[in-house]
Amino acid sequence: MPSVVGLLEQRECAARRRVDELREEADRIQAELSVAERDWNEWVIACSRVGEVLAPGKGDVAGPDVAVDLPDGGEQPVPAGASEPAKSKSVVPMWRAGLARSALSVDYQRILRVLADRHRLGQGPLSCQEMAVCFDLEVVPAKVEALRSKAKRMVARGWLVEPVPGRFSLSQAVAGQGEGL
Repeated sequence: MPSVVGLLEQRECAARRRVDELREEADRIQAELSVAERDWNEWVIACSRVGEVLAPGKGDVAGPDVAVDLPDGGEQPVPAGASEPAKSKSVVPMWRAGLARSALSVDYQRILRVLADRHRLGQGPLSCQEMAVCFDLEVVPAKVEALRSKAKRMVARGWLVEPVPGRFSLSQAVAGQGEGL
C-alpha cells in the first residue's frame, strides 16, 4: 500500500504540471488576443480613412479628436454640420504641460482621478474590469470595453500609459503634474 506522503507528492506533481499547462495556454491566448486587438485597431483606422476619402467634402468631417458617445459605449466621428446628438461630444485633447483635468469630459476625469489616487498610494496599473468595479458599474463586456476604449484614447493622447497590455496608469508627465490634475 502506498504511503500517504507518496500519494500527496504524486498529486502535488500532477497539480504543478496542470498549472504549468494552464499558464502556457493563458500565455498563448494572451498572444492571440494581442494580435486580434492589433488587427481590430488597424481595421478601425482603415474604416476611418475610407470614410474620410468617401466623405462629400473634406471640411465636412470632424477631426479624429472629436467623437460622440454611443449608447453601447462606443464612439463614432461626427460630421461638422450635423445636428447635436443626445449626448455631448467627448473631446480628448493631446496632453500638454499645464492642461487641467477639467479639459476632459466627466468620464475621462473619473478615469484620471482613480488612476491618480492609485499613483499617490503607490499602487500599480489598473485593468478596465477593476475600473468598472471602482465606478460601481456592472462588470459586463459592454461596460468594460467602453472603459477600454476611453483608456486607449487617453493613451493615444498622452494622458495615460499602458505598461502591460490591458492595464493602465498615469503617464509620467501627467503624474508629475500632481495635484494640478
